[in-house]
Amino acid sequence: MTTLARWARAEWGALYAAVRGPLTERRWRAAPMAVAVVCLTAVLHVVHNQAWGYRFVQNAGGVRAEDPLWLALLRTPLSLFVPALDLPVWGALVQILLVFGIAELCLGRWRTLALAYVATLAGTLYARLGIWLGPDSPLGLPASDARVVDTGPSAAVVGLAVFLGWRYRAYVTASVVIVAMVAEVALKENLAGKEHLAAIVVVLALCAAGELRQRRSRDRAGSGSGAPPIQS
Repeated sequence: MTTLARWARAEWGALYAAVRGPLTERRWRAAPMAVAVVCLTAVLHVVHNQAWGYRFVQNAGGVRAEDPLWLALLRTPLSLFVPALDLPVWGALVQILLVFGIAELCLGRWRTLALAYVATLAGTLYARLGIWLGPDSPLGLPASDARVVDTGPSAAVVGLAVFLGWRYRAYVTASVVIVAMVAEVALKENLAGKEHLAAIVVVLALCAAGELRQRRSRDRAGSGSGAPPIQS
């Protein structure tokens, strides 16, 4: 076995094993949620590009930082599946099928959807914070970003990829995703790039909390097993 093959096995072996079983047994039927979400995104794209459907999709899933918070929160779940206007729709569909599909196989559909929503919500709320801080702050945004339509699955995809990397010890892969998002902001400072970083920060906080909880559970289990027997 070559060095590269050994590295790939160490990096992706656990993730591959988690995906291979259900995918071999049920093929595409193993990830029905991911398939359904791809279809929903494709339908929303078609409707969005019709004269009669553009306003409907914007009203149902278009989020802007200038919107009232309650309205933004109401629209955020659907905004995840409305492709960004400045990106090709096939990119969103591929992202969803690949990352959402792997996450569904490894984490289950409801945990996948919950993490995707949390990552997307982190970006949505950051936009409001960034505009409040203003462009003079390192974490701030210009006031013009309040009018930017914020849709698409990219923040959810980034968050899920980082979480999967932590969960299955694919640390190099997770690091590459993080570095790529940092480079995106450095080269092209925009709202989407900073929202991706916000999603990463929140997901890393969840990973750290999960690691701490597991460590405490192991410590309690170790303390319990080492307790002296009770004398009768």
